[in-house]
Amino acid sequence: MPGWGRLYRERVAHVISVNIAVPRANPAKSTGVTGIDKRPVEGPVEVRAPGPGGSGLAGDKIFDVAHHGGADQAVYAYAREDLDAWGAELGRHLPGGCFGENLTTAGVDVTGALIGERWRVGEQVVLEVCVPRIPCGTFAHWLGEQRWEKRFTARAVPGAYLRVVAPGAVRAGDPVTVLDRPDHAVTIGLTFRALTLEPDLLPRLLAADALPARARARVTRRTT
Repeated sequence: MPGWGRLYRERVAHVISVNIAVPRANPAKSTGVTGIDKRPVEGPVEVRAPGPGGSGLAGDKIFDVAHHGGADQAVYAYAREDLDAWGAELGRHLPGGCFGENLTTAGVDVTGALIGERWRVGEQVVLEVCVPRIPCGTFAHWLGEQRWEKRFTARAVPGAYLRVVAPGAVRAGDPVTVLDRPDHAVTIGLTFRALTLEPDLLPRLLAADALPARARARVTRRTT
């Protein structure tokens, strides 16, 4: 979409790029292949609720289906602003998709998004905020930065996994509109901190009705 650079500068909430996996060898996992290398694509991409271990974007690939994909991890969004902050720290340009995100956004408070918050992307697609991304060995190997998992965890800007509420097509330049924000204070940032370095926060996550069953079970195990 022409003019997305202007939208970025003005921080109008929109999608900068829609990113699809380019399969790579993955020595960090027994699967041997990873889809973490995602590249921007031209034109519209169909988005729909996936089956177990699947991606929500047509043409995208997930190989470690035991830990990724499925309804509660159908789409992964990461903010361009956070990529830029990491790029400044690491001294390198981080292109859209390099964190394995399907949607690189601008003007969207991804870390501050509430569990269960709903976004309209473009004209048709509605996505619901589910859980934060937890860093893994594949991510660390792909980035090639020392102590990456610890650094990523300490920064606590993990990006958000989203479930598909209404299918449709998305493309670069599509506006992102927050349709609904639940009446609680459980953000992606809070959830990430609770699940990683600050377990004292775990009981607070139960206020979010939309917290996925797997995450809710994890909270229950660690607080009882």
